[in-house]
Amino acid sequence: PANDPTFPDVWEEINWRGLVHVSTNVDELKQLLAGPPITYYCGFDPTAPSLHLGNLVQLLLMRRLQLAGHRPLGLVGGSTGLIGDPRPTSERVLNDAGVVAEWVGYLQAQVSKFLSFDGDNAALLVNNLDWTAPMSAIEFLRDVGKHFRVGTMLKKDAVSARLNSEAGISYTEFSYQILQGMDFRELYRTYGCVLQTGGSDQWGNLTSGTDLIHKSEGVSAHAIGTPLITNSDGTKFGKSEGNAIWLDPTMTSPYAFYQFWLNTDDADVIQRLKIFTFLTRAEIERLEQAVAAEPFRREAQRVLAWEVTTTVHGADAAAAAISASEALFGQGDLEALAPDVLESALRELPNTTSPASTPVAQLLVDTGLTASLGESRRAIAQGGVYLNNAKVKDDAATLENVPLLSRMAVLRRGKKTLAGVFVE
Repeated sequence: PANDPTFPDVWEEINWRGLVHVSTNVDELKQLLAGPPITYYCGFDPTAPSLHLGNLVQLLLMRRLQLAGHRPLGLVGGSTGLIGDPRPTSERVLNDAGVVAEWVGYLQAQVSKFLSFDGDNAALLVNNLDWTAPMSAIEFLRDVGKHFRVGTMLKKDAVSARLNSEAGISYTEFSYQILQGMDFRELYRTYGCVLQTGGSDQWGNLTSGTDLIHKSEGVSAHAIGTPLITNSDGTKFGKSEGNAIWLDPTMTSPYAFYQFWLNTDDADVIQRLKIFTFLTRAEIERLEQAVAAEPFRREAQRVLAWEVTTTVHGADAAAAAISASEALFGQGDLEALAPDVLESALRELPNTTSPASTPVAQLLVDTGLTASLGESRRAIAQGGVYLNNAKVKDDAATLENVPLLSRMAVLRRGKKTLAGVFVE
């Protein structure tokens, strides 16, 4: 990846891409990022075994700033992950320390994929447990707590929302902003870090660090809050029926990941290209014209899906996802697909596990492609049912009549309605 050389500096580019929703002093930030290399950081809490699409915004922003010559610190919160930042509605479930430590390792590996650890501005991974664990409660209160005013802390959005809820807020979660502020100060003292990035919903936590550095060190530090990504209809980005899109391929398969981006709405695709790809302004503007002139070709969506899947999972995984998509819809060779790729694709579809002797008419009902056996028989008689891309001509046909694909089969009704069958 590379930044677009047509922009005068990285500040101008990240603004054009819509990555700055809120920030500290704009003029100072622009000067800072256009000048000599600085050290900056972003933190990720191990509250799950994987990062998700919301975190990807931060990872790519970190990469853009590093490509501009600045030095990134990737913080995975071994201590803050034991608490979790306050949610708007209820207390978090506190995870076991051993589980959190394991998740720290997973997240560090994911963060490492997006940064370079070579050169003068080589990235560094840090864990806030390293400086939090040795600190006593008295030291914490005297050295850090004295710089925070309760009135100011109560005004933070995440805190005020909880105070007004039935659940209230515990001192544990209330103290989260102090811990994050302490992280920023520690990284300033140790590495000269002067900038923190994060989501705009974390703005209260981001500014707790800039305020602490100003009060205790007498210098200015900065923060950038990226916008919360939502779909054009207002729904939360990256959520489908309560399921996050994870960066770990065992939690969200590359096939499902690719399909997520491919299904982007026309109204959202250009913004996604700006934020999630390293395509140049000229190329994105060309794709914007293509969306307006020939939306049915979905060229922008295909480019978006390829670019982001390649960035996160690699070109081979992206190519396999495309091959699987084409083969499932009868435009490629199902037998050429690796079994694990086919299985991950079928798991994303309505599916059933059945004996090979089950009639296709029953499989259509079991997978929800039809509502009844009568509807199944009519669909087969009309020539609209396919098993492994071969037309089914007999409503008594079973899986025993077709070659199986590693004990799997693809059931299709019409051109676009698919289901998976796993053979017992």
